[in-house]
Amino acid sequence: MPTYNKLVRDRIPEIIESTGKKFSTRILDDNEYIKELKKKSFEELQEYVETNNNEDSIEELADVLEILHALAEYHGASIKEVEEIRKQKAEKRGGFREKIFLIEVEDE
Repeated sequence: MPTYNKLVRDRIPEIIESTGKKFSTRILDDNEYIKELKKKSFEELQEYVETNNNEDSIEELADVLEILHALAEYHGASIKEVEEIRKQKAEKRGGFREKIFLIEVEDE
């Protein structure tokens, strides 16, 4: 039996069960959960980085967004609140649309 030891989406056990396969799971405590969410965020972002077409990119971005929703909720915020902070930061510092690549800044 393959060992995964990773955080999975809530309906994965139900999906596995429907195939008739045996599996084991456990519920994480809060410390384990945030650790695994952070690890999962890197996993999902890496999967996005490895895509090479728009369709796969959008699919992986949806997974990244799901993780962002879970992280926001864990930290006591809604994705709407996170979006509001994003907008405020974009107003102050801009976004990334202009594709500016900083090379160097002179030291004093």
